[in-house]
Amino acid sequence: MAGVKRAGVLALQGDFEAHQKALERAGAAAVQVRTAADLDSVDGLVIPGGESTTMLRILKDEALLEPLARFGRERPIFGTCAGAILLAKEVSNPAQESLGLVDMAIERNAYGRQLDSRVVHLMPEEEFLLRAGPGEMETVFIRAPIIRRIGNGACVFLRYNGDPVLVAQGRHLVATFHPELTEDDRIHRLFVEGLWGGL
Repeated sequence: MAGVKRAGVLALQGDFEAHQKALERAGAAAVQVRTAADLDSVDGLVIPGGESTTMLRILKDEALLEPLARFGRERPIFGTCAGAILLAKEVSNPAQESLGLVDMAIERNAYGRQLDSRVVHLMPEEEFLLRAGPGEMETVFIRAPIIRRIGNGACVFLRYNGDPVLVAQGRHLVATFHPELTEDDRIHRLFVEGLWGGL
């Protein structure tokens, strides 16, 4: 691996600063992305959590939706919570427009309202442990979506109650929880390492 990869964080909504710090700890040069021009300067992008309907509206208002879709057809994106919703091919509860970059169906707010948020310790799948390191993972779910279907070629790294909550497909990575809110940098490291050769 030569040089330092530049990882962007979409800085329109959500805790993008926490993602930026996690990416830096994982070895990337992390920058905030707010315009289509900013996308040209990064090797990969994190779309953080927030409220997916609001984020979608901001993307349209800022003329970022199509540039973001174009970026995702060529370079890796890591979507967490609302970011995962925006990456999905199918969105329900209610249905909404998305980037359609990951072949999966996702249901919004499927675990309940804000009061139903939770912190759970989970053991990742063997594939993740081999690639990212051993041990349980602390996962923070906040009004989290549930992945109801994943397409062919998807690799499930982590499950909660049988449902996939951390999935890689092609060049993209999605999490229905908030890894940026813990001290565990393994997921961000996995994404940064993927900038060199795919997940």
